Amino acid sequence: MKKTYFFSIAIFLFSKSYAGNENFPVGARAAGIGNAAVTLNDMWAAFHNQAGTAYLEHVNVGVYNEIRYGLSELSLNAFAVAVPVKDVGTFSLSATYFGYKLYNEQKIGLAYARKFGDNISAGLQFNYIGTNISDEYYGNKSAFTVEAGFRAVLLPKLILGVHIYNPTRAKLADYTDERIPTVMKLGLCYHFNDKVLFAIEAEKASAAKNIFKAGIEYQIAKPLYLRAGIATNQTAGYFGFGLSLKQIKINFTASFHETLGFTPHTDLSYEFGKQE
Repeated sequence: MKKTYFFSIAIFLFSKSYAGNENFPVGARAAGIGNAAVTLNDMWAAFHNQAGTAYLEHVNVGVYNEIRYGLSELSLNAFAVAVPVKDVGTFSLSATYFGYKLYNEQKIGLAYARKFGDNISAGLQFNYIGTNISDEYYGNKSAFTVEAGFRAVLLPKLILGVHIYNPTRAKLADYTDERIPTVMKLGLCYHFNDKVLFAIEAEKASAAKNIFKAGIEYQIAKPLYLRAGIATNQTAGYFGFGLSLKQIKINFTASFHETLGFTPHTDLSYEFGKQE
């Protein structure tokens, strides 16, 4: 009974913070800096700003898990693979699954990103979106969406990122004219040196309040990174660390909601062919 009550509260607060079928942030590194990730150029850019994947030099594959507020019913699982092709661009395939058997959301995306010179890149992704609610009235609904991103090096240490998700507000169901929200993000990242970066980002989803995010990443030793971030979407803060072990990268972040408590975020990725 206690778990059911807590779960009901979690669903209510979650619905106040996120619209259904929103573009979920993915990656423990991104979470570690408050999800101010629109400027990053690692493999997890496949979920934040596809333009960032244009800078990858080798095939990358990764998995991600998030258990929101410690409830398996609010878990988010993701997978991505990015394949750079010399003189052509980077192709990526990504997928997310949020929820459990009675309510779940799925997203599958296929993207292409390309550099235009050394300082500018752009990316485009096509998505299949699905929602399943186990009742006789809703059932399974699906739609197709598109998203696009842009990344530019404004100054040697200053980077701009822009991303838009579902600009057409695709319809998911005729009932109440249910539409997938449009989400726009704009961010800046400043590299103080090779070890420290600071990122800020503003996000606006249709029919939702603005979200502001900020975070910092510090490489305290060659394989070890520490991260901290904040966001205004009812989460008080984020703290995490990452390990870069040759071809393997492992990241972990814990975020804290002032009412519902901790959420663990974990990702694991492998870069094929990287030499150090």
